[in-house]
Amino acid sequence: MHVFVTGATGFIGSAVVKELIAAGHHVSGLARSPDKAKALAAAGAEVVMGSLEDLDGVKRAVAKSDGVIHLAFNHDFSKFVANCEDDRRVITALGAVLEGSDRPLVVTSGTLIVSSVPGRAATEEDEVASSTVIPRAASEEAARALVAKGINVSVMRLPQVHDMTRQGLVTFAIELARERGVSCYIGEGRNRWSAVHVTDAARIYRLALERAERGATYHAVAEQGVTLRDVAEVIGVRLKLPVKSIAAEKAGAHFGWLAPFIGRDAPTSSELTRQRLQWQPKGRGLLEDLRELAL
Repeated sequence: MHVFVTGATGFIGSAVVKELIAAGHHVSGLARSPDKAKALAAAGAEVVMGSLEDLDGVKRAVAKSDGVIHLAFNHDFSKFVANCEDDRRVITALGAVLEGSDRPLVVTSGTLIVSSVPGRAATEEDEVASSTVIPRAASEEAARALVAKGINVSVMRLPQVHDMTRQGLVTFAIELARERGVSCYIGEGRNRWSAVHVTDAARIYRLALERAERGATYHAVAEQGVTLRDVAEVIGVRLKLPVKSIAAEKAGAHFGWLAPFIGRDAPTSSELTRQRLQWQPKGRGLLEDLRELAL
């Protein structure tokens, strides 16, 4: 299968490209700079020079493919709402090219946008909050709109994706702890985030693409819930910084844009995903990688 990947040179995308090629797929990926293009070519992929701002170029690449994995997203949180709406437009454009065919598109979302259910972990069948409440939900709203048109779209909800160099939102928490000279959590720190090693995330994208099930939702979750207190304590040890709790009303002042995420309790199940895709994660846990963090 010829697979076009957006975000192909990113942290997760580069792992997905390697996984696809190892499985025998032909991969083309978007690269916006000569350095990124060189790395992509070295991995064995066909380089498509350009960016998501050039939607006509992206559409041409989609038209030549047998399937698409959409991973690219602008993580500049100073304009988060605008970036989420940009992603809605990109997904809509990708789907427009695939309309009338059965070629699959896998769209990326996140487990932190799933509406929390007291007393249990969120599942693939739970609804997400509206984009008016959590802007990142715009991606799933765009995907659902395409499914309603008969386009073969599935959604991959990512938790904190990690290895020993990057850990999703935890990376920003590490930077903040270093900047503030203290590693913090909110209240008792019992709220939880789910996590997955980047190699397991790459494999599940391949499996979802190959299954090509219209309207499916998957959770790329290896660890259902790691407490934020445990995360903060490991960060404190690794950076040789004090660890302390702060009150919820002071979270905004300390964490800034990260505060709403840091305060969420979002344990997430992947039981249905594992059954549907025959996926069994094998990678290291989040805390294991944090304990050997490359500082």
